Amino acid sequence: MKRRIFASMGVLAFVTILISSVLISAVMYRQFSHGLRQEVRSLAIYVATGLDIGGEDYLSAVQGVSKTSRITLIAPDGMVLFDSDAEAKAMENHLDRPEVATALRQGYGEASRLSATLGSQTFYYAVKLDDGSILRIANTVDSIYAAVLSFMPHMLVIAIVTLILATLIANWQTQRIVTPINALDLENPMSNEVYDEISPLLTRIAKQNLQIEKQMAELVKKREEFTAITENMREGLVILDAKAVVLSINKSAKRLFGVKNDTRLQQRHVLALNRSLALQTAVEQAIKGTPCEKTLALRGRQYQVMASPVWIDNTVRGVVLLILDVTEKLAAEEQRREFSANVSHELKTPLTSISGYAEIMKDGLVKQEDIPRFAGRIYTEANHLIDLVENIIRLSGLDEGKVELANEDVDLFSISQAVCSKLAPLAVQKGITMQITGESATISGAKQILESMIYNLCENAIKYNVENGRVDISVLPSNKGIVLTVADTGIGITPEHQERVFERFYRAEKSHSKATGGAGLGLSIVKRGAMYHNAKIELESQPDRGTTIRLCFPLEPSRSTR
Repeated sequence: MKRRIFASMGVLAFVTILISSVLISAVMYRQFSHGLRQEVRSLAIYVATGLDIGGEDYLSAVQGVSKTSRITLIAPDGMVLFDSDAEAKAMENHLDRPEVATALRQGYGEASRLSATLGSQTFYYAVKLDDGSILRIANTVDSIYAAVLSFMPHMLVIAIVTLILATLIANWQTQRIVTPINALDLENPMSNEVYDEISPLLTRIAKQNLQIEKQMAELVKKREEFTAITENMREGLVILDAKAVVLSINKSAKRLFGVKNDTRLQQRHVLALNRSLALQTAVEQAIKGTPCEKTLALRGRQYQVMASPVWIDNTVRGVVLLILDVTEKLAAEEQRREFSANVSHELKTPLTSISGYAEIMKDGLVKQEDIPRFAGRIYTEANHLIDLVENIIRLSGLDEGKVELANEDVDLFSISQAVCSKLAPLAVQKGITMQITGESATISGAKQILESMIYNLCENAIKYNVENGRVDISVLPSNKGIVLTVADTGIGITPEHQERVFERFYRAEKSHSKATGGAGLGLSIVKRGAMYHNAKIELESQPDRGTTIRLCFPLEPSRSTR
């Protein structure tokens, strides 16, 4: 801007000086021409007066006196009677001269002629005398243009000096104009006191500042919302550019990849996070424009990596990586498959027995005296099938939280005594001694579920016990709640199986479970029932030394919302 202002003022000064020089030259030309004509007129009057007084002798006296003025006396017929610079007789007739012809008509005449060869200019002034003759005075000078040009060196010096002064003044004025503009406070444009001409600009800047502030506030808000969302996501989120360089990574992704909270992670290649083939393949496919999903194993957990390309103007400009922890999902799917297989197997076994016995009886292959025995087996297998279905239904209801049972005050000690009474025949059959100790302890819960939990614990303690073993049941209050303990002297559970015994259809000793008729649902029902009552389960077991399971019920249990 400063250069433009300075250049504009310099050009203005130059044009001003040029126009001034031209105008001065024109004025000088006019003044010079006017002065020369006036001089010639005055000289003609003086000579005419002298001629009237002194006659032709006066002309002889002035001959050769002036080198610039020429005196000529012309008769009315145009013949030259006298000339101060030439022989009169040798000169041609001057009747056709413009100034002579004009003087004969109106008493005076003047003319100007330029010699193209000599570059000189002659002014003529003719006056008619009383006797009718014509007196002509001629003044010859170099061209008026040449006279004016003779002043040009002086004018050029003046122009240069003037231009230098104009340049200095222009620079000073430019500084004076630009300094307040450079000192403008654009953040607060309306607080500036400068030229009125830029007030509209400052007003517009003020409006733009308000608009920019509003847009920036909105952008900051959106960025904070985006950051809040991404930083609180359980899923990992990584944004890459078209070269797989990390542009953004959230807290969960850093945790999943096991990297520190280092800002230098950005602007680094995604393989700096993890060099697995699954991640590399997913990113490469997304950069090519194809969404891709891969499973990534990290530190004993399974993650699903979803890579999606970002399209802008039909070009992949980046990749969005979403990383989901699917460990539980995959485990649940595996459990579902196992559950389906186990249910099919457990249902098929009694149904096969029932179908086999029934088919033999239908075909008359059973003796009359053996029919009650076969019918008893069918009855036993049917009861086993009914128990299995009821346990599955009960377990599904606990899983889905759809147990429609009202909570009531339940005495765990009384229920334990009732369970011992029901299982007494089974215990006697195996020579197991059952003993219950403790005191009355009441909690709020679903009586049917609690009875099923205690029944399954005691039944397992009997089934998986040794001959002439013991089962001890205790119900005791503590500072943290009520503890129900079922301990046996049975075969125990090896450490590698202890974490899985509460899974559906899982049996630590399958051969022994098959012999005892277990389906592997008892402890699973106990676990779901404990969750329903917000109780904790503790398991202690050693192979061939027995198992102890404790249920710790809170003092004021509330129904689970699972």
